[in-house]
Amino acid sequence: MQLETVINKLIRFLNNRLDSLSVNITSGGVDSMEKYKYIIGQINAFEATKQEISNLLEDKEQKNETKGTVIDIRSKDHNAEQ
Repeated sequence: MQLETVINKLIRFLNNRLDSLSVNITSGGVDSMEKYKYIIGQINAFEATKQEISNLLEDKEQKNETKGTVIDIRSKDHNAEQ
């Protein structure tokens, strides 16, 4: 199985689980504060996992792009004064 396929399936699972937990909370399916805190903890963990996956994919994409160019915008006269 390709890595991209695994990542896409993982992201899809996380999104589905997040939707399910959100519906559970907003529809009144929580009957105790302990259960509420547990579900909020799961939501936070899944969101952090999605963000970390996104960050890792972004780093990989940036390495594949060409590097940018830094341009000095100070005038030549300014450099002569220093």
